[in-house]
Amino acid sequence: MDWSQPFIPPMRLEARFGDRVVPAFSERPADLWTMVADAAASRPDGEALICSEARLTWRQTVERAARIATGFRKLGLQRGDRVAILLGNRIAFPLILFAAAHEGLVTVLLGTRQQKPEIAYVLTDCGARLLIHEAALAERLPEPREVPELVHRIAIDDDPRLSGFAGLADNAPASAPVEVAEEDTAMILYTSGTTGKPKGAMLAHCNIVHSSMVFVSCLQLTAADRSIAAVPLGHVTGVVANITTMVRCAGALIIMAEFKAADYLKLAARERVTYTVMVPAMYNLCLLQPDFESYDLSSWRIGGFGGAPMPIATIEKLKTRIPGLKLMNCYGATETTSPSTIMPGELTADHIDSVGLPCPGARIVAMGADGRELPAGEVGELWIRGASVIKGYWNNPRATAESFTAGFWHSGDLGSVDADNFVRVFDRQKDMINRGGLKIYSAEVESVLAGHPAVVESAIIAKPCPVLGERVHAVVVTREPVAGESLRAWCAERLSDYKVPETMAVTAEPLPRNANGKVLKRQLRETMVGA
Repeated sequence: MDWSQPFIPPMRLEARFGDRVVPAFSERPADLWTMVADAAASRPDGEALICSEARLTWRQTVERAARIATGFRKLGLQRGDRVAILLGNRIAFPLILFAAAHEGLVTVLLGTRQQKPEIAYVLTDCGARLLIHEAALAERLPEPREVPELVHRIAIDDDPRLSGFAGLADNAPASAPVEVAEEDTAMILYTSGTTGKPKGAMLAHCNIVHSSMVFVSCLQLTAADRSIAAVPLGHVTGVVANITTMVRCAGALIIMAEFKAADYLKLAARERVTYTVMVPAMYNLCLLQPDFESYDLSSWRIGGFGGAPMPIATIEKLKTRIPGLKLMNCYGATETTSPSTIMPGELTADHIDSVGLPCPGARIVAMGADGRELPAGEVGELWIRGASVIKGYWNNPRATAESFTAGFWHSGDLGSVDADNFVRVFDRQKDMINRGGLKIYSAEVESVLAGHPAVVESAIIAKPCPVLGERVHAVVVTREPVAGESLRAWCAERLSDYKVPETMAVTAEPLPRNANGKVLKRQLRETMVGA
């Protein structure tokens, strides 16, 4: 099976970023601002952005974004200048994004968990001229002498007395948008920097447009759809799977300041939400709410997930309680502008070990260490090519050369592609455990633990061993007290003996995650003491 269905728009081969040739949608908006303008033209009075008490139509959204665009012009910003955004989930976020696109500016998205050294590095590396930040995060900002190219700082806050943002938006709407090329960079998102300094992934307008169209067509989204942004907007899932995807279908985006399961359920029921993308743990937390059954969630039809396997128990509970909900695994990365694979909802239960099929136009292969494609089903590093794959890293030609080959991005994930094109992801190369020459994929052990009725989530990491090199250690989050030996026995019944965790840390505290929802295994390894 593939995505060659009637709802997938026609595609053609196109030259991209110089030496690449990739399939791309033959009819598409030219850039991000054109997508926004198209949404306003097709549904001027339809709801566009909702956050707390604020509600904007598409007509109002375009007008407000154009006013901010005038503010950018008054600051002297010109096409290609970088505007850094250090904001939580609030309605100003997409408005600033759209205004920057109107002016041909490059938005640089910062995470609200980042600390002063990280923020200073990003601002310096990208040469940002303007920073729009949460007033509450002012203490984390670097001193002016540390970032000499940053000439403007604007605070934003719910309290007008603490916010300078009103002045930026208090203008007449800007005239015609600045012309940009499809391959111009629209956004820079810095990777987590698990090795060395963070790298600035350059998302071009054509990448964002293509990925948004992939979500809309594969998930069959329409203007009637209503999405909750429950993940941070400042990261690729929030900005593409939520913001720009809802722009493409001219639907409504409901913005949550912070995910809390109880609040999510209330909001989803009240706003008649139809679509969302979250990590599996968020679905599980919703199911654990004692009043879950009291909410009318019958309108919720698409539940995208990624970042970790979805426990079979969670799938079965959701199927029972929300029969109309299709769960669809979405696998991707910042470098692929979000989706690389999507699992058709009707196939999720029968292919629980797979992250889905390559998205329209995407090519995914498992490569051996010798740089040769491996046969179907064999495990290697997943290389990904397509119209969503970025051109490279900002100001870092060496990293670009190391991570891209003829348009293929080296994902660093170990996985396989079977004869039917289903993709499986077993582990990050750096997270695979080598126990005396026996390879252990953490995802397999985590999936087994997820089936235990007391387990909320888990993380499998390597524990150094002077004899075998590495042994298996588990950090397990449970909803009720349970002995580690009981969990080990559960694993022993379902796994080869060498894969069973030899040591365990059982806790009620959630696992540490980055803003994209991925578990920070490096942090777990650093804190593994006396296990």
